[in-house]
Amino acid sequence: MLTTICFDADDTLWHNERFFRLTEARFVELLCDHADPDHLAERLLDAERRNIEHYGYGVKGFTLSMIETALQVTENRVPGAVIAEIVSAGQEMLAHPIELLPGAEQAVTALSEDFQILLITKGDLIHQERKLAQSGLGERFDGVEIVSEKHAAVYRDIFSGRSIAPEAAVMVGNSLKSDVNPAIEAGGWGVHVPFELAWALEHAEAPRAHPRFREIGELSALPALVEEICRNI
Repeated sequence: MLTTICFDADDTLWHNERFFRLTEARFVELLCDHADPDHLAERLLDAERRNIEHYGYGVKGFTLSMIETALQVTENRVPGAVIAEIVSAGQEMLAHPIELLPGAEQAVTALSEDFQILLITKGDLIHQERKLAQSGLGERFDGVEIVSEKHAAVYRDIFSGRSIAPEAAVMVGNSLKSDVNPAIEAGGWGVHVPFELAWALEHAEAPRAHPRFREIGELSALPALVEEICRNI
């Protein structure tokens, strides 16, 4: 039987990627005199890819990657006012209020009545804790894991550390690369909830032939899916 439902946070429970897209558009506009928009977006993505191992995931790393890209495309001649605008944009992202996605509160609340509920997310510790507190969902979770990366070994460690049989755990998230595929590899179930916006570095193929893979349109369908899985295990 299933005992544990694990949720991703960003773009699973609340909006996140759209704020990155809006800030990137602002960044491109600031530097439109120095680089073609498409080229600038590629340079920024390259910087983000390089910097993950140094800064991790989240707004702070994104802001530093924007500054680095601005310095590169202007050959270190970027005006101080532009750097100030980039820093301000990052601060605005950190301060933006949480907006829950449809069905998030209802799904977490309903499932918390019968299952252990965990939040497993990656990113900046302070920012993720702040977002969880602002979401109003904090009391619904029996545990919170904020990790630097999500791969199969991380899920195995979390399951083992909490005495959870992997096959009794479901990981729910918008990212196939970080939420679904590694949780299935670790022995658990993976439920994909696609989001309309996806970061290029989170792309992966869906394991549609795997018996522990499921996909739903939004979180409101999750309680019924969990019930179905329990009936058929």
